[in-house]
Amino acid sequence: MTGVIRRSVNNLLALALVLTAFVAPVRAQSRNDLRDVDLDLGDLKKLVVPAGNEVNYIAYAEGVQIYRWNGTAWAFVAPEAVLYSGQGKIGIHYAGPTWESNSGSYVVGSVMDKATPDPDAIPWLKLKAVTSEGPGIFHRVTYIQRLFTTGGLAPAEPGDFVGDEERVPYTAWYVFYRTDK
Repeated sequence: MTGVIRRSVNNLLALALVLTAFVAPVRAQSRNDLRDVDLDLGDLKKLVVPAGNEVNYIAYAEGVQIYRWNGTAWAFVAPEAVLYSGQGKIGIHYAGPTWESNSGSYVVGSVMDKATPDPDAIPWLKLKAVTSEGPGIFHRVTYIQRLFTTGGLAPAEPGDFVGDEERVPYTAWYVFYRTDK
């Protein structure tokens, strides 16, 4: 697939992503309670957070995974997504990886483990909070899980030139944990 065709396909996917953003809060409510997700199965066991951490917040994300062609492979650059809950847009997700709420709180995570239940989507993750500051929903977050991902994989075709960037649409559910301490 040439770069022009790939960009056209990605532009159409991006348009579809924008159009579906209007129904994201409705979908977020349909999986509003991920507390009952059973990760105690096979490869998913490694995504379970330690005892004592409780679900604090759940958000649905729609956005892109950004990749840059280095001449031999696509290298991951950063995510760029909007976060939703039953209340509508509640924040953004970007490089770090960082999640920032509209209320000003943010959390930066570090990947601890991953599992790939869907080979056509980016992995599910368990991340440990490195920094968590500010007032709001991400204050004192200890762990983050990325679950139920769709899309977001690096392009299969090589880039047209070194530095070529592709923005690949993805969705995910993020579960934020904290302790009472």
